[in-house]
Amino acid sequence: MLDSVLGKLARQHDPNVLVGFDTADDAGVYQLTPELALVQTVDFFTPIVDDPYTFGQIAATNSLSDVYAMGGRPISAMTLVCFPESGDVTILEQMLAGGLSKMIEAHCTIIGGHSIKDDEIKLGYSVTGTVHPGRVLTNSGAKPGDKLIFTKAIGTGVISTAIKRGHAEPAWVEGAVLAMTTLNKVAAEVVISGSFTVHAMTDVTGFGLIGHVREVARGSGVSVRLFASKVPLLEGALDCVKRGDVPAGLKANRGFAEGCVEYADEVPEDVRTLLYDPQTAGGLLISVAQSDVKRLVAQLIDAGVNAVEVGEVVEKQKPLIAIV
Repeated sequence: MLDSVLGKLARQHDPNVLVGFDTADDAGVYQLTPELALVQTVDFFTPIVDDPYTFGQIAATNSLSDVYAMGGRPISAMTLVCFPESGDVTILEQMLAGGLSKMIEAHCTIIGGHSIKDDEIKLGYSVTGTVHPGRVLTNSGAKPGDKLIFTKAIGTGVISTAIKRGHAEPAWVEGAVLAMTTLNKVAAEVVISGSFTVHAMTDVTGFGLIGHVREVARGSGVSVRLFASKVPLLEGALDCVKRGDVPAGLKANRGFAEGCVEYADEVPEDVRTLLYDPQTAGGLLISVAQSDVKRLVAQLIDAGVNAVEVGEVVEKQKPLIAIV
């Protein structure tokens, strides 16, 4: 819905806007000087876990991720919170403390925020970062011959749904929470070290892996082959799909993006489903030159990042995305 509405709005012509909303990128980038640009993003959502401190950590990790995906460094944040007038203030305090812990880890300072009374709890952050104008990483620069690296397992959407329905095993919850509270800071620092030919980068969040691959392919004028068997899956994710713990967002993602996807016969239906699973604080999807892929994967792994090569970029053709 939002995609169709934004397409009808008049564009503001400001030469300092290096990245706007026209390419569905992760954050906006605004140039201040020849050496400095701002990276700006905002995100908030309702609780997806029971523990308020953990929810705060997830909300912060998720909001920070967009800055990392642009190759930027987060420097400040504003808190956005909706909380019931009769709610337990202790819960609010724990939520904000959890978020603060991740902002401190990211060396990002919370400098204010805004709150409203709302019967449904929501929490998120508007984050500002910095980046050199010549080193911005967008989702629209992938080139044929590139390899795709992914830095986290998928399945947080279906596991979160299972949590809400009381179906999730403790080990599944533990794995999903670890993924959702792990900053993309270390991965981004390795990527932007300057020694790799990285053409595009995005973080995989609400549109699911396929949705974000679609944005990379369309924005870059290329097609993509994904290796289904190499895409890492969180423990319990397949069990959730088999049980029917599928969020509405997954179904919406599939309905929106599947028209440009073709599957090899051997790709199981459960795996096909998970490729559309909406992620919270998901991993970085990196399009890197073939000559650098092995070295980048090795350095990411050495830094403690679970990086995996999951696909390749090819010349534009039909289908836009082939799952093999």
